[in-house]
Amino acid sequence: MTRLLALLLALLALTLPARAADDISAASRSVVRVVTVAMVDGEVVGFGHGSGIAISPTRIVTNAHVVESAAKYPDNVALGVVPSEGQKSFAGKLIAIDTARDLALVEITEGRLPAAAIYTGPLDSGAEVVALGYPGNVDLATARSANDYITPRTPTRSEGNMSNLQSVDGVAMLIHTAKISRGNSGGPLVDQCGRIAGINTAITRADDGDSPFAFAIAGRELLRFLADAGQQYTSVGTPCLSLAEADARDRAALDAEARASAEANAAKDAAAKLDRERKLARAEEEALAARENRIALAGVLFVIGALAAGAGLLFYNQKNLRNAKIAGGAAAVLVLAAAVLFATRPDAHAELAEEAAGTPATETPKLAQGNLLCTIRPDRSRITVSATTDVPITIGKGGCVNGRTQYTQGADDRWQRILVPNEEATVTVASIDSGGRDYRVERYLLDAETMTKARETRAAITLRSCTANPDELAGLAAQQDAIRSALPATPNERLVYHCQPAGGAAAKAPAGG
Repeated sequence: MTRLLALLLALLALTLPARAADDISAASRSVVRVVTVAMVDGEVVGFGHGSGIAISPTRIVTNAHVVESAAKYPDNVALGVVPSEGQKSFAGKLIAIDTARDLALVEITEGRLPAAAIYTGPLDSGAEVVALGYPGNVDLATARSANDYITPRTPTRSEGNMSNLQSVDGVAMLIHTAKISRGNSGGPLVDQCGRIAGINTAITRADDGDSPFAFAIAGRELLRFLADAGQQYTSVGTPCLSLAEADARDRAALDAEARASAEANAAKDAAAKLDRERKLARAEEEALAARENRIALAGVLFVIGALAAGAGLLFYNQKNLRNAKIAGGAAAVLVLAAAVLFATRPDAHAELAEEAAGTPATETPKLAQGNLLCTIRPDRSRITVSATTDVPITIGKGGCVNGRTQYTQGADDRWQRILVPNEEATVTVASIDSGGRDYRVERYLLDAETMTKARETRAAITLRSCTANPDELAGLAAQQDAIRSALPATPNERLVYHCQPAGGAAAKAPAGG
């Protein structure tokens, strides 16, 4: 049964072709079209649209001028939000608006969207940036009816470079060269990791052959607006690295650790060798002294025995047979004792052989158990969209993590669990080495179709707790392999943690479940 299930899972995985993870595509799935429809007496008298991006599963940021009519005429202007994926659009509700910063916050009344992260670090001049949204000139060329404006479709991307940061009417603006048009208003300007760097809002005129430039409201203005609106968000301040750069840094960090460990081990071995040589020298001195003492004692006993034998002979000549027997017996005992002492004298090198023979063999590492506290290693990670707080983990017998999530052992001496949530468009591969020192979280930000198929694969086995049943473990391993084979070749994010024993620290959900 287990073999049949593994085969079915493998066949299902073949329908999910692996692709390279693309951070911009992942960010695109958070982009929406924001639509305003003006109604008078039941008739449509006005229609407008722009772009926006989700900063929570139900909240979207856009430009104030995109939704300004809804703010002025709430009874006559309806708001709509058209996601980039799926089959339907949603009604929207204006939550906050700041006309000075040209920002607004819209909430969808149903459905959920993948939320994007905001980049809070510096953006250097010349840095590559991408504008995402629904430019009006593309719509004019492709739309065939009004229905096309409310049909989910992938946003248009336009690449360019960051020029500089300038203040325009007291608002910090990013000037860049990514080409945008009117429909891009409210859409994001993202870095190469797909994090929001700004919100596109305007373009310069290009009269008389002038080169056009675009303006995006800077991330710091967006953060202030969200803070004023009481809106929570995810932010990341680490620089954007490609996975190849992150891998190179990881290897460099591991090489440095290996060198430091080798140097420390060499110093430890040298100290141990010196200590061992001193102990052996001391042991040899003590053994030699004991040997010499034993030989000397044997010599003394032999001499006394010889004297006793001489006394016995003298008594015999004097016809004193009783004393002759006593002296002769004592002489025999002393000579025999001297012979035994000499024969059993200690070997000066015996303890060396015993010490060498008693060196314990290196044990094969076993799966760590107990409470661990894992801390992020930025020098070994590629951080794009996630928080990097410490992660407490409790590992029980047989790969049971946090008392409820079963991990399975892989061929590379790591225990792993692949998590496929019902709502988030993210597959997470969590793994830990058998020594409990290296904990990793790899996140794949996937499109709706791939997530649906991954959930179908996950649903083939429902294991809601830890188990020691071999058949259940084999089925779980087959399911995990099927899901993993369907994932892109590389993750969008890789977080590497260093773990240490944490005493009685309580474990929480991030490690699985």
